[in-house]
Amino acid sequence: MFKTNALRPSLKTVLKASTVAGLAVVMLSTGIPASVTHSFAAAVKIEAPQVPSFANVVDAVSPAVVSVRVQSRANPVSDDASNGFSFDFGGRGLDELPDDHPLKRFFKEFGGPNGGPHGDKRAERGHGPRDGKPGRLRPTSQGSGFFISEDGYLVTNNHVVSDGSAFTVILNDGTELDAKLIGKDSRTDLAVLKVDDKRKFTYVSFADDSKVRVGDWVVAVGNPFGLGGTVTSGIVSARGRDIGSGPYDDYLQVDAAVNRGNSGGPTFNLNGEVVGINTAIFSPSGGNVGIAFAIPASVAKDVVADLMKDGEVSRGWLGVQIQPVDKDVAESLGLAEASGALVIEPQPGSPGEKAGIKKGDVITAVDGDTIKGPRELARKIGAMRPGTSVDVALWRDGKAESVKLEVGTLPAETKDASAGADQQQQEEEQPSSEKALADLGVTVTPSDDGNGVMISSVDADSDASDRGLKEGQKIVSVNNQQVKSADDILKVIEAAKKDGRTKALFQIEADNASRFVALPINQG
Repeated sequence: MFKTNALRPSLKTVLKASTVAGLAVVMLSTGIPASVTHSFAAAVKIEAPQVPSFANVVDAVSPAVVSVRVQSRANPVSDDASNGFSFDFGGRGLDELPDDHPLKRFFKEFGGPNGGPHGDKRAERGHGPRDGKPGRLRPTSQGSGFFISEDGYLVTNNHVVSDGSAFTVILNDGTELDAKLIGKDSRTDLAVLKVDDKRKFTYVSFADDSKVRVGDWVVAVGNPFGLGGTVTSGIVSARGRDIGSGPYDDYLQVDAAVNRGNSGGPTFNLNGEVVGINTAIFSPSGGNVGIAFAIPASVAKDVVADLMKDGEVSRGWLGVQIQPVDKDVAESLGLAEASGALVIEPQPGSPGEKAGIKKGDVITAVDGDTIKGPRELARKIGAMRPGTSVDVALWRDGKAESVKLEVGTLPAETKDASAGADQQQQEEEQPSSEKALADLGVTVTPSDDGNGVMISSVDADSDASDRGLKEGQKIVSVNNQQVKSADDILKVIEAAKKDGRTKALFQIEADNASRFVALPINQG
């Protein structure tokens, strides 16, 4: 016999269940009543170890960092920065985009760079040069900068302001102030602006970057893509980077995110001091890939001081065209190690020529400081005041010598390593009186002017070809001895073999420039 009450809940059970269900409804709709919170576990909270923060540094330095807006009198019809916007297509121009690209269709239909029903009418509306009158001021670039004095001097990149006619500085609170250009230096890509205002500006100072180590934390503050004050962090990845931008390259490499618009902005250490000025990135795509380059504080400090004082930078000048000494060149000259700066040609009338420096000399030291290569020499001489007397140590004809000279003044806008050979490359067919230099892989013929010999052919499988010798180039000298024929070259090579040399140093002229190349010589 079944007991029905075993399957049928009692009234007391039903009421109890209803009460719980009702409570659940209240909890979901109004929150957990205080009277029942004691029955639930506490919220998750982890006592994590204290991690260093950049917030204190950012709070302190942000008021000193600004955005720099540049205007110039450019013709908007031919400028890709139409309507005040700058478009970047990963290094490609608008015409290189596919015809069905949405941006290209947009500009064709609604006006913009290089076309459209509105683009070709802009000059008629007064947006470009008209009747010989200058065009209106238009935004053409935007970058970053930072104050270095409370009275309104600030630093940015030369490439940010170089083509500008008017400059606006935007503070981190949005205040816009006019600025004027005090001076700029294209060789180090630095510029100084000045804001005239009664307020006292928050400013930052340069660090002693000799104490910066690879692996140190850094913080970059700037204006990427015109977004305004933006902070990124990273470490110093490398020091002394040469990116081929000039003879004074000595960049810090950092992995803090740096993008277009960060140019001229500062990179700080954790003490809030400027260790570098962001100026370039390595990027196949045009965006950040974690490789950025900053002008070190030690370079910027002296250049900025000169710009503030005189509006320009006075640099020492030696007046010689130079190239590195590699292992092959060192061996051909009898140097114990591949070090120093090889003189290709002294400029006429330069301090170097007046002191007796000759082509083929290797500059090994200046005032007792060892010169490892052309960059060290350029920076050493460039940092000297014109008129300074220096001792220059040389390696010449297999022995050490020295000369004393007075440093000159680097001419404005000259190429620092320019020598300017007057000889033009011979293009016409040369006579057939050629003699093959089989061991070198070249065939030569006398030059029409009697100065050197012309290369008429180069074996593609030879060392000469590997080192860049080409038909039409001129061989001026071998081991610093003038040559006018193939026989002259062979005589110099035989003399080098007797001295136990395995390489000979060839001076090559091409495209109005000169360089030295060390070629192996057969000892057989």
